[in-house]
Amino acid sequence: MTTTYAALLRGINVGGSRKVPMADLRTLLTGLGHEDVRTYLQSGQAVFASGHGDEESLAAEIGHAVEKHFGFGVDVIVRDHAYLKAIADACPFPAADLEPKQLHVTYFSAPVTPERFAEIDESAYLPEEFRLGDRALYLYAPNGLGRSKLAEHLSKPRINKGVIATTRNWNTVVKLVELTGA
Repeated sequence: MTTTYAALLRGINVGGSRKVPMADLRTLLTGLGHEDVRTYLQSGQAVFASGHGDEESLAAEIGHAVEKHFGFGVDVIVRDHAYLKAIADACPFPAADLEPKQLHVTYFSAPVTPERFAEIDESAYLPEEFRLGDRALYLYAPNGLGRSKLAEHLSKPRINKGVIATTRNWNTVVKLVELTGA
């Protein structure tokens, strides 16, 4: 059985370093035996169909192949259409009423519990807010991610210790649901 997945590569093509041309990434994924490979934007999203592996083994396979081909390691999270759609559908913020730059999802490689975020005084960051989902964190940042003090705090290594975390804006969240569902 073939399943359609999105691969989220963390920290590539940002600030001129760790360059992964999307054409090369498509070729690499095709060479791994995946089908219908497409990329979205330059910031590390690929959609592909595969009849082998699961999310974890596919993420490891892609990460290893990127390191071998490009010479640097990259964290990868792989999720299927059902998961991506469930995350979009479960958004606790009024996505339709917000600008896409105000809403973000951080995808985690494993479940995270509220205890991980207990040190955060949420009232100190208002009107910014976050909510946890299934291996995901929803962030409402009314002035955008680049100006968000809460996003800065949430990205600290001690908060993300032991998990891969990669954030996408709402436009990308919605587009990945669309691309994996096609």
